[in-house]
Amino acid sequence: MSRLSPPQLSFADLELRHQGVHLDPLLEGILTFLDDHATLVEQVRQDLVRGLKNPNTGRDGITPSQTLRSLILMRAKNWDYRELRERINDGYTLRAFTDFDSHRVPQHDAFNRAFNRLTPATIEAINQAVVEAAVQLGLEDGKRLRVDTTVCESNIHFPTDATLLWDTVRTVTRLVQDLDKILPRGVPGFTNRTRSARRRMQELERMTAQERHTQQEPKYRELLRITEQVLTNARQVVAKTARVKRIDVAGGAMVEQLRQQITEYCQLGDRVMDQTRRRVIHGEQVPAEEKVYSIFEPHTDLIKRGKVRKPVEFGHKVFLAESAQGLITDYQVLDGNPADTAQVGASLERHQQLFHCAPDLYAADRGFHSAENVDQCEKAGVSQVSIPQRGGQKTAEREALERSPAFKKGQRFRAGIEGRISVLFRGRGMKRCRAHGRERFAVLVGAAVLANNLLRIAEMLRDRQPARAKKAA
Repeated sequence: MSRLSPPQLSFADLELRHQGVHLDPLLEGILTFLDDHATLVEQVRQDLVRGLKNPNTGRDGITPSQTLRSLILMRAKNWDYRELRERINDGYTLRAFTDFDSHRVPQHDAFNRAFNRLTPATIEAINQAVVEAAVQLGLEDGKRLRVDTTVCESNIHFPTDATLLWDTVRTVTRLVQDLDKILPRGVPGFTNRTRSARRRMQELERMTAQERHTQQEPKYRELLRITEQVLTNARQVVAKTARVKRIDVAGGAMVEQLRQQITEYCQLGDRVMDQTRRRVIHGEQVPAEEKVYSIFEPHTDLIKRGKVRKPVEFGHKVFLAESAQGLITDYQVLDGNPADTAQVGASLERHQQLFHCAPDLYAADRGFHSAENVDQCEKAGVSQVSIPQRGGQKTAEREALERSPAFKKGQRFRAGIEGRISVLFRGRGMKRCRAHGRERFAVLVGAAVLANNLLRIAEMLRDRQPARAKKAA
């Protein structure tokens, strides 16, 4: 049997289904939708077999159907990997939903490995196919559109120059110590400076505002000197171990992996030292796009949105476009901190590609307003552009427009996307990405959107059932 082929049902599974053990109605609706659109699984299969010489040999793995359904369940319930495995293992209905049935449920790390093989392009293609299927079913027409941006946070601590330097020292030292344990003769000539680096970091973090005027720069110089010494010694270790030969293949692979990680963290450490010298020693204002906010998640951006309670956020800005039925028809994980005004034209083009027409209503908050955006919406065929003017003196014509009932109705419709963002944060786990890397970040956002859309489709299909039954009667 192929390692990616669906498992066969046992007599126990058939008996339980015969006894009428059913899923939750919403999960049943998602399952029916997925069964009717089996082509969605093909996208996942291509990711799972990518890089495998012979996918049909070896130990049985998680099938594409099990991978997709487990990912949807994980995001729909906002579980972590351990709880996902335990819930599936303990409940027959969730076993049926995820296609495991009476077969053995793998450990939580197997789900992690399977999900890590999924690419953002695959999740985006599945989301687009789901929205297109909703249009074909008559559940969505794309006539009304509301857009907004939010921030999904990276899994990092609040960055300061002192803590970033300390992260560099302790991480590079730990990797060199791991390399020392693997090599037969160890790693000679490396000095462990973690205690002195931690002591100076703590002194900097505990300084009062008055002490910073006189003591901050000397302490930073000491911490920079220690960090530079650690990075120099680590690079020497990498150069020396290049000539070391391991007898076994597995050991050699581990050595190469550690050498590569040490090199990467040394490069990030150079950037951290450079921005610290420029900011603290030379008094230069370093641009936000040139800074490193975490050596573990270097893709993280600094986002300022003018929020009182959160003036600064660390992660990525996410653009969302929602229809009147609650389906997220478009999402984008943005780089940097682009202005909201730059998203209107591109979102209209993507909407027209999906629905082959412009929406009748385009609603957004004042952050999206510009004269060019309003003209672009009107030229595209949008009959009602509900975007309040941002600042400046309003003309009498503009004042009358924003006081009109149609404009106010559009703004009330726009407010609904705030609730959708709250659902994505609290219910789908999009508030903070705990996965590592930019690709995993995009996969999390796409999976949260996918779970939201499938749940909404299941609700709409459920609400249509009584009307159909009454009509048939």
